[in-house]
Amino acid sequence: MIKMIMHGCNGAMGQVIAGIVEQDPEIVIAAGVDINTVQKNDFPVYASLAEVKEEADVIVDFASAKAVDSLLDYCRAQSVPVVLCTTGLSREQLDKVQEVSGDVAVLRSANMSLGVNTLFKLVAEAAKVLAAAGFDMEIVEKHHNQKMDAPSGTALALADALNEAMDHSYHYVYDRSQRREKRDAKEIGISAVRGGSIVGEHDVIFAGKDEVVTFSHTAYSKAVFAKGAVEAAKYLAGKGAGLYTMADVIG
Repeated sequence: MIKMIMHGCNGAMGQVIAGIVEQDPEIVIAAGVDINTVQKNDFPVYASLAEVKEEADVIVDFASAKAVDSLLDYCRAQSVPVVLCTTGLSREQLDKVQEVSGDVAVLRSANMSLGVNTLFKLVAEAAKVLAAAGFDMEIVEKHHNQKMDAPSGTALALADALNEAMDHSYHYVYDRSQRREKRDAKEIGISAVRGGSIVGEHDVIFAGKDEVVTFSHTAYSKAVFAKGAVEAAKYLAGKGAGLYTMADVIG
């Protein structure tokens, strides 16, 4: 049985993960950490990692960016692998993630969904055939009206997957409103839509002469990210030091 610590256990994602783990016979939450120490589940909750008494094989983090530095310090000091799901990290924090991964296993991905990470692989393979044959590549992402950033990190990661497949020969275009010129054959267009309560939709469009191929992923709830995080935790437990991604989880 894998024992995990849920860092940010009383947040929305922490509670979704707790529900998923409760139904999984391979993993259990040994303890939770949250600034709100109300015990909502059947595991103890502490205000900080330093207070945790229980042993664990892995930590899953869905807290806040400001808590990441102390989290990484704890993981390195205690040699506990961590699935780092918190977004909005600074350049300094990303550098620290790289540094700490030299001593302990750290898994970080732009999107924790198993489906999205499968999409990364599929569109990269498609690009090698379709972009090479002259198809234009466009990405359209849609999210709820409360999302602060645009384009989404997942859209950028999809663009990176396409560009890497094509030996980084493409550049990204986010806005054509100030341009009056034909589309450059070596651009990847990235468009963002914000509205309502859309959890997350991503379309990767390959547009050729007389035919269009579209790869799509739709998230209907945040549970898809929680499920991916739990699978990542089961994968990472017992792994040696290194920087891992969801690509390693799905194989």
